[in-house]
Amino acid sequence: MADSDVGTARGAYGSGGGGRRSARAVTVTAAGVLAMATLAVGCGPQDPGADALRQPTARATTAPPAPAPSPTDDGKGATGDVTPPASPSVSPPASPSVPPAAPPPPTPSSPTPAPRVLLRTGSEGAQVRELQARLRQIGHFGRTPTGYYGTVTAEAVRSFQAKRGTEATGATDAVTWRKLLAMTRTPTADELDPPTERPVAEPDERCLTGRVLCISKKSRTLAWMIDGRVVSAMDVRFGSEYTPTREGEFPVFWKSRDHVSTLYDTPMPYALFFSGGQAVHYSADFAANGYGGASHGCVNVRDKAKVAALFDQVKNGDKVVIYW
Repeated sequence: MADSDVGTARGAYGSGGGGRRSARAVTVTAAGVLAMATLAVGCGPQDPGADALRQPTARATTAPPAPAPSPTDDGKGATGDVTPPASPSVSPPASPSVPPAAPPPPTPSSPTPAPRVLLRTGSEGAQVRELQARLRQIGHFGRTPTGYYGTVTAEAVRSFQAKRGTEATGATDAVTWRKLLAMTRTPTADELDPPTERPVAEPDERCLTGRVLCISKKSRTLAWMIDGRVVSAMDVRFGSEYTPTREGEFPVFWKSRDHVSTLYDTPMPYALFFSGGQAVHYSADFAANGYGGASHGCVNVRDKAKVAALFDQVKNGDKVVIYW
């Protein structure tokens, strides 16, 4: 204890009072000094070298407290001297002595169902016409749409499928239809329902008056004309060289909507008879196979909707003119 501290303590309690008061003052003063030293140590980090210079070294009169025993591996307290534990080290896991089991073989999956078929040979209607128009846009269908799904349409679909890496069945399934939609645009009215595959021929002079079915063998077209004006036009085909279609001017003498040939036992819908057994009528074979075939002398129309409308407009007695 410094002298100044002792003097201060004496001044506080006086010089008298006997040895008991002086002893109490010394004790109080020592406690204050010890408290101040404790506060100085606890207020922040200190320089150990500086503390060694300021404080006198003293031999400890009592042994330092033994460190608390550390638990052993089996959980019991250790006895005797305890060495501070070293930093724990982590060893890599030992390689397994048994190799891992091979993964189980894959379970065979169920077969992928075939895509749903939307259109096939024999189908008719507006969607067939759109199919044909879209195929024609990209060069797979070389004629005007007919609305009938025949062998020509099936071959066009098969060609499209083969080029796109899908199974070439010739039937239009959902996958084929989506691919076709992605590659084409919505067909226009003229693409869906063009007047004829080839331009309508210059009408014969006999077609310029009255109500006339004006039929050109050269252009293979039929123009329905009233007083020199074309009301509608459609593609037609004729008989072969062994069963030729007659040329000339004839009247329509009989209409038969659902006619079936008694000679060939084949359907002749919307038949307009003009010479013997020869008539203008719808031909499913023409719609399916185009000009690859021929009639037995009749004038075949391949557009069912057009010939149906024509059938409703033509009357018995109207003219039929067939020319080159």
